[in-house]
Amino acid sequence: MADDLPSFTKDVLLVKGLKNSTLVWRLVVLAFAMVCGVYICSICLKQISTGSKIGGFLDIKVVQQPCPEPNIEPWEIPYVHYPNPKTYSREECSCHPVRYFTILSMQRSGSGWFETFLNSHPNISSNGEIFSVKVRRSNMTTITETLDTIYNLDWVSSASKNECTAAVGLKWMLNQGLMQNHEDIAEYFRIHGVSVIFLFRRNLLRRMISVLANEYDRNAKILNGTHKSHVHSPKEAEILAKYKPKLNSTLLIANLKQVNDTTTKALEYFKSTRHIMLYYEDVVKNRTKLMDVMEFLKVPQMDLKSRQVKIHKGSLSSQVENWDDVSKALTGTQYESFIHEDYRR
Repeated sequence: MADDLPSFTKDVLLVKGLKNSTLVWRLVVLAFAMVCGVYICSICLKQISTGSKIGGFLDIKVVQQPCPEPNIEPWEIPYVHYPNPKTYSREECSCHPVRYFTILSMQRSGSGWFETFLNSHPNISSNGEIFSVKVRRSNMTTITETLDTIYNLDWVSSASKNECTAAVGLKWMLNQGLMQNHEDIAEYFRIHGVSVIFLFRRNLLRRMISVLANEYDRNAKILNGTHKSHVHSPKEAEILAKYKPKLNSTLLIANLKQVNDTTTKALEYFKSTRHIMLYYEDVVKNRTKLMDVMEFLKVPQMDLKSRQVKIHKGSLSSQVENWDDVSKALTGTQYESFIHEDYRR
């Protein structure tokens, strides 16, 4: 019995050694599993942190496919754009091409009336006389920022459409920083592919009468204490047309020449841009001119409408207080035709 004791002790020690060895391996495997778990969790956390959470869910960003190449002529490529507004998503319209345009005109040349036709088209947004606000035209920086906002479809106005916009622009009067900065603006038009619609009046005498009558109403506010540059009822037009301005016959020719020279300079400054030339009288007589504009802007052809009513109608002799003086001053000059020209629809 005594001889068997050492052998028993050895067996016990051997079993204890095996148990200790198994425990060590288990600890090693456990430690390895923990390290792997920590590593995997860290990778997952990094991936989650790169995404933005909205309402507790990951905002999975879908990579959009590039827009298909439009079926256009090579010369049109600089004038086709795909704006990416900052204030909203174009979604289904994102691959719908947009043309940029500017209506260059002068006050009382029919630009407001003309613009209502454009805005009756579901795919055209013309945002009005944006640079009538002086701060927007104070320098080229503010001018550029304003144009960028308009052409990026971030400008909010009544001209915004529910349909996909195919042409976006504004009307810009020559005396609103345009002529002073014509070189930089022409360069902006070239770089950004902006097309120009020139809209002027042939009969500068009629324009002058309209300017004076509008200035009078700005102060007198004939229509129930409200000034209206444009009206939508024949009754309002009749009331405003009753005022007959008195023209300075001594300065008449000089004033007409100044306006004519200004329009000539504008045509020269922006002749290198893609443009179309329109005269108010031609649009009044022939509304098919609007079809030319739609073709110019590459938008679907349709019947355009305007609710505005013309204020001054008929012969000029009934619209000026001192008509005899005006007629005498212009007879025999290059502006004599203004006395006799008339247009009616």
